[in-house]
Amino acid sequence: MLKTKDILDEKEKILRTVSKEVTFPLTKEDKETIDTMIKYLHDSQIDDLAQEYDLRPGMGMSAIQLGIPKRYFVVVHEVEEGQFDTYILINPRIISNSMEKIYVEEGEGCLSVNRPVEGIVPRYARVTMEAYDMEGKLINVRAREELAICFQHELDHLNGILFVDHIDPKNPFKDRDLYRPI
Repeated sequence: MLKTKDILDEKEKILRTVSKEVTFPLTKEDKETIDTMIKYLHDSQIDDLAQEYDLRPGMGMSAIQLGIPKRYFVVVHEVEEGQFDTYILINPRIISNSMEKIYVEEGEGCLSVNRPVEGIVPRYARVTMEAYDMEGKLINVRAREELAICFQHELDHLNGILFVDHIDPKNPFKDRDLYRPI
């Protein structure tokens, strides 16, 4: 079972790697990694399980956060109490986005950043991602608000970027009035 301690910390240089495209069919290891990521993200958002297994709550995870420099991520989004939608995006890219930008008012977080971080991270309010599913079929996924932020955050990981890189260290709340808080 994947534990919080297995997720790489921001100090690990591999997190700054641009991940490589995935070829199909997926390897047995990649399929197992995806299943493990889904279980961690699901269980980490259920308070009893998160507490029992000492899991830090998370909504998304990229393979690179486990030291695997491949272009895929998983998002487990709680749409209602105890009800989750699961997204597996392999070789993802943004094919369209809104002009409007938003930010997480209480601040973005990351399973690889184990410290409080203040500041805003401007993100598109809506994105359409093109990616492949586990069978290698091309899919389009539209996301808005919180889900769109998560997709952009995870895509950044695949490009060696952490959310803290988007925050101006001299003025962490710079241009806040230009974006809508969510």
